[in-house]
Amino acid sequence: MSVDPAKSIATPPEAAGMFASPGKRQLSLALLLVVATLILYNPVAHHAFLSFDDDRYVTNNPQVNGGLSSGTIAWAFTSLDQANWHPLTWLSHALDCQLFQLNPAGHHYTSLLLHAGNALLLFLILQWFTGYTARSLMVAALFAFHPLNVESVAWVAERKNVLCMLFFLLALAAYGWYVRQPGIARYLVVAALFAMGLMSKPMVITLPLVLLLLDYWPLGRMQPLAGGVLQDEVPGRFAASTSTFARLFYEKIPLLALSAGSALITMKVQKAGGAVLTSAAHSPLLRAENAIVSYALYIAKTVWPSRLAAMYPYPPSLPLWQVAISVLFLVGITWAVLQHRGKRYLAVGWFWYLGTMVPMIGAVQVGNQAMADRYTYLPLIGIFAMTVWAAADWAGARQISTKYLAAAGLVVLVGLSVVMRIQLSYWQDDFSLWTHALAVTRNNFVAENSLGAALMKRGQRDEGIAHFRTAAALEPGDPTTQLNLGIYAQEQGDLPQAVARYEWVLQLATDRQLRGSAYANLGTVYYALRNYPRAQQTLEASMKLNGAYPDGLLHLGLIAQKNSDWRRAIFYFGQFVQIAPSDVGYLLLSHALEQGGQSEESKSASQQAQQYSSDIRQAQQTVAQLTTN
Repeated sequence: MSVDPAKSIATPPEAAGMFASPGKRQLSLALLLVVATLILYNPVAHHAFLSFDDDRYVTNNPQVNGGLSSGTIAWAFTSLDQANWHPLTWLSHALDCQLFQLNPAGHHYTSLLLHAGNALLLFLILQWFTGYTARSLMVAALFAFHPLNVESVAWVAERKNVLCMLFFLLALAAYGWYVRQPGIARYLVVAALFAMGLMSKPMVITLPLVLLLLDYWPLGRMQPLAGGVLQDEVPGRFAASTSTFARLFYEKIPLLALSAGSALITMKVQKAGGAVLTSAAHSPLLRAENAIVSYALYIAKTVWPSRLAAMYPYPPSLPLWQVAISVLFLVGITWAVLQHRGKRYLAVGWFWYLGTMVPMIGAVQVGNQAMADRYTYLPLIGIFAMTVWAAADWAGARQISTKYLAAAGLVVLVGLSVVMRIQLSYWQDDFSLWTHALAVTRNNFVAENSLGAALMKRGQRDEGIAHFRTAAALEPGDPTTQLNLGIYAQEQGDLPQAVARYEWVLQLATDRQLRGSAYANLGTVYYALRNYPRAQQTLEASMKLNGAYPDGLLHLGLIAQKNSDWRRAIFYFGQFVQIAPSDVGYLLLSHALEQGGQSEESKSASQQAQQYSSDIRQAQQTVAQLTTN
């Protein structure tokens, strides 16, 4: 049976299972929401992988792009790569590689399907908890179409955002199921889904506090606080009786224990990975000021989503007036929602926003960004809910026709969809993304550096190096910029300059992958300088950090060959052809095997070279050049 929104306060729907049975009308609206989301985001299927962490998570990650295997599963649960412990995210990427290899369309569409599924779940859960269909649909549509959420959907490396949201929403649904009929088994389902969310991204660490908010509204489980009264506007009251705040808090202690464990793991991993910046990088006062201003700016960008960027640079300082206005704004809204206790959705929506933003707001600074669009993926649900419910109640009190309210809502959604499509277009490749970022931000050394790398890939070397130099001028201590300048110097044949840049990177960088890249490039420079002991030392250091890679194995094999260490040469060339089989690799392996006294194996490797070669004479010439240089 369908639910009349105008009457749902008096006649809340009953749920036979985890979700209410909404009927044909609700089913049609749910399908419309999913289809609209898929259509609006469909261009993402034509987007490329980005150099902005997509390489680290997928394209240059051998554990992931090899697909699912027992080894990959074991690695996912033990890896601290990328300064995170999120095994389910790694497995999600590995599954995509298993299904789609390195075709970006499949990876992008998986993220889109997860986002559409999240919007659907949000609609169904809100409708079930509150009894309001139209309001729940509007909140879910705002979530689905808002431009601030483009980053979470269009960026493959942010799979963790949409994946952890899926488990967060499933945990909310399971909690509603538990509230209907409390029991240990149902509580364990909530805890298991919460744990899966944490294993996707610790962003959902605040779930226990969100559940307390839902107990207050719309589930109606909490007794009124001092001075309050239990209003009949809590339409989705699931419990036959109410409980005190203390009792409901105690109920969440096992979930809070999961949150505490996740927080400890996250801090340890991020510090070990160099993601947490020291107080010397950004003072505690500046971080606190930035957090306050960011809370206000996120709301401003929610209302007017313009000048959105992939990276917002951290300011050297913030004007006092901006901090003061942000404080007054936040305190003013908090005071207003507390003054309207009868409208519980206001307090729930506002404290949902404030509370769920805490892990991302930057009190502990992770990375160089002052704020990030992806951080709003979960918190803005609270803003959307309080805004939609307040607008509907305001219109109802003034007897404004629901047709006018629906028309206004449709105008808002159309406007957001247009802006969303424009924002989505910036994420199609590195060049578009960082050109736009530089257009809407100032003093953005990350964007300068990233655009420089994109231009280098397009063959526009002069333009690219100009951006690298601008990035170095803005932030001389940025190791990524110094690494890129070192690569450019190496390509130009200025090997001493390249060595100096790479050595500086090793002094500056704490990130394992950056250090590994610096060691790898330094090894090739030392090899070109015929300093083979230093080349071997740095190449081995690189592989300890980033694992085996073809170029490093090739050079280590060549060094071993020059030293007539045939056992090591056989090992390195053997590893080389396993990772990157080629005619040149097998010819090198064949020669090493022959010199090592393994004639039969040498013949087999030579035959493999013939099979892989389209021009064996050219391959032989290449081998001769490699072994004589």
